[in-house]
Amino acid sequence: MSIKGFCSFYSNLYIGDSIKKPRLVKWKLRHGAGQLFIYVITASETKNGQLEIMHCANLKQKYYLRHPAFVYGIAGNYNEAVEMVVQICNKACESGMDGDIKGYLGMLLGDN
Repeated sequence: MSIKGFCSFYSNLYIGDSIKKPRLVKWKLRHGAGQLFIYVITASETKNGQLEIMHCANLKQKYYLRHPAFVYGIAGNYNEAVEMVVQICNKACESGMDGDIKGYLGMLLGDN
């Protein structure tokens, strides 16, 4: 199995207002470089889960080097990450996909 990096990113990545240099943040996340105030919104790994908010330090675990996390959003603090999840939920509800956030994001990707 080849090493792919610690994460991959959603094509329409949600980026918080407090993120000043998104390209640098993405590079650091992909390569496992430390960042103090970055939270990521990822796809849940549980069967019926939707999205998870985690600190970027979790992505530095060896597990994510072999099984990269799929990142939907990057935020500068936890509250901003929660606001982004609420925003994504509202858009999913407006499109008629209540309670299926992962399906909504997959539909936007063209996976469904």
